[in-house]
Amino acid sequence: MSQDRPLKILLVDDEPLARQRLRTLLGDIALQLPSEVVGEAGNGLAALAFLREQAVDVVLADIRMPAMDGIELAGHLGAFEHPPAVIFTTAYDNYAVQAFDLNAVDYLLKPVRTQRLLTALQKARGAPRPAPELLAGIGRAVRGGGRTHLSCHERGRLLLVPVAEVLYFKADLKYVTARTVEREYLLDEALTHLENEFAERFIRLHRAVLVGKSALAGFEKAVDDDADAYGWALLRGLPEKLPVSRRQWAAAKALVVS
Repeated sequence: MSQDRPLKILLVDDEPLARQRLRTLLGDIALQLPSEVVGEAGNGLAALAFLREQAVDVVLADIRMPAMDGIELAGHLGAFEHPPAVIFTTAYDNYAVQAFDLNAVDYLLKPVRTQRLLTALQKARGAPRPAPELLAGIGRAVRGGGRTHLSCHERGRLLLVPVAEVLYFKADLKYVTARTVEREYLLDEALTHLENEFAERFIRLHRAVLVGKSALAGFEKAVDDDADAYGWALLRGLPEKLPVSRRQWAAAKALVVS
């Protein structure tokens, strides 16, 4: 980012008073580090909607927020062609603070102090981004589960796929397809990573397939000469069937009440 022009900043916090305090502090350090608050958002989803339309240099993001927290927001920002620097703000979560510090992603403990904000913004100009694996692990600790949304790039746009709407994931070469009732999305994700992150919601049916536990409607045994599967899983809301391996047959069937 340019050293000559004011930093363009997006404030992301579900508390309006917290955003107002940051505005005040940014005004207090304007002579040392000129900046412009170009937008505000109450959660990660609103922030991403804003950032699709306008680029910024720095995102000041609370960690705990409804709908989408700051850690998940940072993960999606990493998929941008020119991602902004992210500075986290938090009133607690010392374990997350320590991890971000080790990874050179800055953070501010609330109540935010003027000098600390100035130091963080000066570091943000060239700060490296955190490893996605670290963000995913800390995110699960903060929110008690995996991400709420997955990123999908389509014709130059970043789409968000709600995990709650995904019926199954299917691996094919280097991509994974996420299927909802309405359509398919191509994800740049590893099936094993998705399996670990969403173990509470999805179960493996086959080496290339994860299915939502709530999406299972029933099963049918494959015919003897069917080389693709030991059996087939029937889905709620979709006519297609998914292959089930012999190894996963008993565990998958146990999820469906007779």
